[in-house]
Amino acid sequence: MKKKHVYHSIPLDEHGNAHYSQTENDTWAFLLKRQKELVKTRASKEYLKGVEILNFKDVIPQHLEVTEILSNITGWGVEPVPALIQPEMFFSLLAKKRFPAANFIRIPEEIDYIEEPDVFHELFGHCPLLTNAPYAEFMHQYGRLALKADRKTQMRMFRLFWFTIEFGLIREDNQIKAYGGGILSSKSEVIYSVESDIPERRNLDPMDALRTPFRIDILQPVYFVIESFEDLFKLISKDPLKMAEESFLLPDFPAKFERKKK
Repeated sequence: MKKKHVYHSIPLDEHGNAHYSQTENDTWAFLLKRQKELVKTRASKEYLKGVEILNFKDVIPQHLEVTEILSNITGWGVEPVPALIQPEMFFSLLAKKRFPAANFIRIPEEIDYIEEPDVFHELFGHCPLLTNAPYAEFMHQYGRLALKADRKTQMRMFRLFWFTIEFGLIREDNQIKAYGGGILSSKSEVIYSVESDIPERRNLDPMDALRTPFRIDILQPVYFVIESFEDLFKLISKDPLKMAEESFLLPDFPAKFERKKK
């Protein structure tokens, strides 16, 4: 088996900037060009508006540059973090309107997929929709609520986050479009999620999402669909923290995938 590459955050200089190599910038440029073409007809209109606003170039953006744009629109920013962080830190940053984002980028040998969220996934996949007020406010309030939960409940709340912010679909003009960052930064999932007949697509019921197991390293067998980004914002009034706690009293739905071998 090929040895998995280990990724590390890039140190920031005294101005808060990371310095990327030509290879890293070339990797970003390749991914950007490829993915912008793939999302044209498959992504939510609001996401595509956000891509235009952020106006990505052929070099990796500095987190501070993206923060400057977002802060003027929705008050959000981007916080450099290691690839994977603990739930407490993750939700704490959301509660402060800071999106946690790694600053390394995948190596060319792993151009199509890595398990770790890299800077392309974070900035291209997630940040465009942080220009949308209902979406951004859902993220903010969800982070605040999750901070009131214990670690076990936080992990359960991440399921709802997974099926919305990471792998959510939206119905626009009677067509299914993608808005989840995990979909929109993926070469294969952006096509599969909206066009394939294989996965199941359900209208979003938050309790169903909280009871649905997932794996991070496969094409998703189940997607949940919203009608508008106001639907996300309205979830807060339903108290997802309380729903997460109540979901432990019910059995999980059967997994639609094989368990990962350890």
